[in-house]
Amino acid sequence: MAVRLLANEVSDLCIGKPAVRSLPLSAAAGDLAAALRRGPQQAAGGAAACVAVVGPGRAVAGRLGLADVLCFLCAAPGALAHPTAALSKPASALLPKDGAGEVRRVDPRASVLEALDAVLSGAQVLAVPLRSGGRRKQLGGGGGGGGGGDYCWLTQEDLVRYFLNSISLFSHVAGRSVSSLGLVRADDLLTVRPHEAALSAVPLLRRAISTETAVAVVDDGGHLVGEISPALLASCDETAAAAIATLSVADLMAYVDYFGAPPEHILRAVKAGLKSKGLDAMLELVENEAVSSFAFSSSTSSSSDDEAHGRAARLRRPSSGSYGRRSTEEPVVCSPASSLVAVMMQALAHRASYLWVLDEDDDCRLAGIVTFADVLTVFREQLQ
Repeated sequence: MAVRLLANEVSDLCIGKPAVRSLPLSAAAGDLAAALRRGPQQAAGGAAACVAVVGPGRAVAGRLGLADVLCFLCAAPGALAHPTAALSKPASALLPKDGAGEVRRVDPRASVLEALDAVLSGAQVLAVPLRSGGRRKQLGGGGGGGGGGDYCWLTQEDLVRYFLNSISLFSHVAGRSVSSLGLVRADDLLTVRPHEAALSAVPLLRRAISTETAVAVVDDGGHLVGEISPALLASCDETAAAAIATLSVADLMAYVDYFGAPPEHILRAVKAGLKSKGLDAMLELVENEAVSSFAFSSSTSSSSDDEAHGRAARLRRPSSGSYGRRSTEEPVVCSPASSLVAVMMQALAHRASYLWVLDEDDDCRLAGIVTFADVLTVFREQLQ
């Protein structure tokens, strides 16, 4: 029965999926950031908040999100000192040189098993070709490695949801704990301390992007106090690079949590840090953004008419992300004793591609992480 389940076509998982937004490799990084601000902000693993970067024949060369732009601004030589020049660089300069976060093209007629093997062999996301006409699935054929036209993303989340819908076929493992299944990974956790410079977390953030995870923020006692995730950074804009360059990890979490209206003392710290480092061009960019945000806020709050005020409250400046505190964005956690099916349901409910594991027998210290990739290995092993 399970074998027949995996023989279904990839196209069955892509029904109703929209075409991926795309930009050419030659598009400027600033244009990429603008395109990302105009699109959907959240998804498991950031899939919907990413743009496909395409080369000749519209072959997908990779995918990029706001976190990639921020890492580029913080890590590329001279980028913080000359942000305008850095944002004029082509999107190709933002793609990882080591192939991390690989995007792999999959024929829509491929089996789910083939898609599963592609993900478990290193593909972060799969690009499935679409066509404008045809049968009810609206997915076209065409094999090979090139190919033009539009694509949709097939993610790890899609595969996990597919198996959860047929979890009764795997009842012998569904109720087992993630610990007994060996899914709790503690040896390669990405962690930083709250007092550390946020800039030091950029290499870890790049690894988190490529592994569909996040950077855990832990105190000296090993307790999870927060996270820096690509999904949360997707609600920011380019000026968040200034916060990363100047703040501590703890202050960066507050900055992102209140992005659009961060506490005044954090804004002062960002500006003072930029000034002390001689990053005048970035400081000017931040100040111009602050003036624009203030002007927008003033213009939308000047009317006393309730209906007009309601309309204004629903407006959003495209370049300013989400306003106010996102209090619901807390790290998603589980226990080593949590069952496989419980972890799947929890992760899917929160649109998270990973769960932090807290050990209740050890004062709820961070014990490891369980990812969608880990979960998918269990189902692949059942078919050996």
